[in-house]
Amino acid sequence: MDMQNHFLHSVVGLSVVLAMGLSASGAAAEDAYPSRPVTLVVPFPPGGAGDAQARVIGQKLSEQLGQPVVIDNRPGAGTAIGAAYVANAKPDGYTLLMSSNSTYTLNPAIRKSLPYDPLKSFQPIGIVGRVGLVLLANANVPVNNAKELVSAVKAAPDKYSYASFGSGTSSHFAAELALQAMDIKLTHVPYKGSGPAMTDLLGGQVPFAFDTVTAAAPQIKSGKAKAIAVTSSKRLPLLPSVPTFAESGYPGVAMDSWTMVVGPRGLPAPVRAKLEKALSESIADASVRSKLSEQGVEPGFVGSAQATTQLEAEIPLMRAIASRANIQPD
Repeated sequence: MDMQNHFLHSVVGLSVVLAMGLSASGAAAEDAYPSRPVTLVVPFPPGGAGDAQARVIGQKLSEQLGQPVVIDNRPGAGTAIGAAYVANAKPDGYTLLMSSNSTYTLNPAIRKSLPYDPLKSFQPIGIVGRVGLVLLANANVPVNNAKELVSAVKAAPDKYSYASFGSGTSSHFAAELALQAMDIKLTHVPYKGSGPAMTDLLGGQVPFAFDTVTAAAPQIKSGKAKAIAVTSSKRLPLLPSVPTFAESGYPGVAMDSWTMVVGPRGLPAPVRAKLEKALSESIADASVRSKLSEQGVEPGFVGSAQATTQLEAEIPLMRAIASRANIQPD
């Protein structure tokens, strides 16, 4: 009997030691994170604005983490290909996604079937920057502000149209939010990207366009296009003389394009905390902020808790805009 008790005590003791060992090894693995390169998936093609932003941040993040951060471009399906890849990756902190609100709040508002869930598939790490959107007019259109736009459209309801850089994009949503607030309708002309939309605006094929401040600022400063108002909540550093829609009498118009880094749902808390700290410090770096500002991005870090709150609030808002304007994906 004593031998049996001794055996049982030995087994229990060994189990405790093994459990402690496994726990310690797991903690050590998390403490050692990252011990190999981290992949940052970008669901946009190389060379575009989203890719450029990711490369600036990825380089500094690599320094903060002490491991290479490898940019992996996986464009397609309105960012859904790259997003799905990360959603299905192992939640160990070695595969991250950096994308805009197109992935997290706009796609869910207009696409009935997505290979990921914006709230359940991802673990937010932080929002890293914002790009303002602006309503532009062709230089020859006799409209210089929001009040004049409303008067012109109401005087000739079927005359005017506006360009966006694609159905279901941030420019399309921002436009419909602003038009709903002004209680006017313009015919939507979607383009395959900002470049062709801007070309037709400058050429007079369309009288108005909604675009990012990055694309718009050079055209405004050269006098080739006029800025009516920006859809952001405050004036933009690149266009300090252009009023917001709120200043123009439409306080409900507040929308921009923002970028967030996430991991797959289930990231260990210590790994997520380490990533959030490294990302925050990367965005605080003066050289990173300068490079992002040159791209028209307003750098600014928003932590995981606030980013999650923003997602939860913005998804139903975007769904309401899409429903009222009947926004459909390409």
